[in-house]
Amino acid sequence: MSKAKTISLTLGGFIAGALISLNFPAMAEKDVKPGLPIDELRTFAEVYSAIKQGYVEPVEDKKMISNAISGMLSNLDPHSTYLDADAFKDLQVGTQGEFGGLGIEVGMEDGLVKVVSPIEDTPAYRAGIKSGDLIYKLDETLVKGLTLNEAVKKMRGKPKTPIKLTILRKGENKPLEITLLREVIKVQSVKSKLVEPGYGWIRITQFQDNTVAELAKHLNTLYKDGNLRGLVLDLRNDPGGLLNSAIGVSAAFLPPDVKVVSTDGRTEDAKQEFLARPRDYLRGTREDPLRALPIEVKKVPMVVLVNSGSASASEIVAGALQDYKRAAIMGTQTFGKGSVQSVLPLPGNTAIKLTTARYYTPEGRSIQAKGIVPDIVVEETINGSASPTARIREADLDRHLENDREKDAAKEAAKPEAKPEVKPQSKTPAKPGKEKGSKEDGDDEMPQRLEYASKADYQFQQAVNLLKGLQFMQNKVQ
Repeated sequence: MSKAKTISLTLGGFIAGALISLNFPAMAEKDVKPGLPIDELRTFAEVYSAIKQGYVEPVEDKKMISNAISGMLSNLDPHSTYLDADAFKDLQVGTQGEFGGLGIEVGMEDGLVKVVSPIEDTPAYRAGIKSGDLIYKLDETLVKGLTLNEAVKKMRGKPKTPIKLTILRKGENKPLEITLLREVIKVQSVKSKLVEPGYGWIRITQFQDNTVAELAKHLNTLYKDGNLRGLVLDLRNDPGGLLNSAIGVSAAFLPPDVKVVSTDGRTEDAKQEFLARPRDYLRGTREDPLRALPIEVKKVPMVVLVNSGSASASEIVAGALQDYKRAAIMGTQTFGKGSVQSVLPLPGNTAIKLTTARYYTPEGRSIQAKGIVPDIVVEETINGSASPTARIREADLDRHLENDREKDAAKEAAKPEAKPEVKPQSKTPAKPGKEKGSKEDGDDEMPQRLEYASKADYQFQQAVNLLKGLQFMQNKVQ
């Protein structure tokens, strides 16, 4: 028997034995017939042997197996991935609100890194990186051929070190080259201000470990000088984060013990309901930060602002408040990431992030590849969206999970669900390649980087106008 054949058979037996010995009873489907795909495992072993024996340069076994695991996961959906030791550590640190890098949420499309959303107050945000940008080169390394994890690793690095991103952007005739300096990214989860007497604004930039506690602090500050007549909860361009934080934010405004979100998957562990109660949103602490909130928080008139950059945890909050008619949802259709990723630790301080379930709103609506459709559609400016070609949603990503509750969700996500509240006043379409913030033919475009809750923030101003209208109607009825 040849040496290659011996290696192939030995490796095939090893893989089969390893798979049999893995203790994943929760991941087994009862209606799947027992047995391993022996022919496919033999093929895998043959390929492994061929690389081991004949590849132009020697490859370590550890690297080959890691690449195989990464390939299996990356071909499932855009959010399942293999986390090596560095990536696993970055994930753990990132949920605490501090990590190194450029400050962008990314996915993959056609082998390129696609920007889902830049994170506020980061190098990427300040440099004008936009949702929908395709990164095809990092310094002199082509992204094509890299896994998402490998590309993210290249973007991370020591603070104050430069990296050049070469970007393809719709509407641009040639690639853009943008050089950024890496920073230690410190994301402030919650921001707020009293925009005028009686009207407050709270923005959640990302759902982290401390988000619920920070939200409680900001709400108490807004209420220290008296009750509010209206509150804007701003979730625009919030890429999501921790599930328990989304439950806690929802619980701050909903009655106790109502359903906030449910999940459903193939295993029993994936079938859960989460309620507006401390045990479902507290994590690592016994003290409930929401206990000391003014009772008026539960009844204050609210508008929730969302857009195509609002994803995952943001959509859970918006969906819950919409189902209970607790708040008016305003803005544009959300991203549509309604899937649950479970992080399963592996030996060697590595892990896999595996999609194990879908999220559903309290009324049972699936968020996946659909998103949350606003009650009132308001575009970014009075003339419509400042960058309609840059919009990206879950349904645009390769290998995205379909919406299991609506067969045509992916098609419907690309269609307008309602007429905009304000019609564009100019019938002249924006010219191709026109930059956000430029002014041509009298168009009144928004600046490239909008200051949220400012006079230039059209969506926010419409939210405040709606709250004032609701207050006027309430006073009139009384």
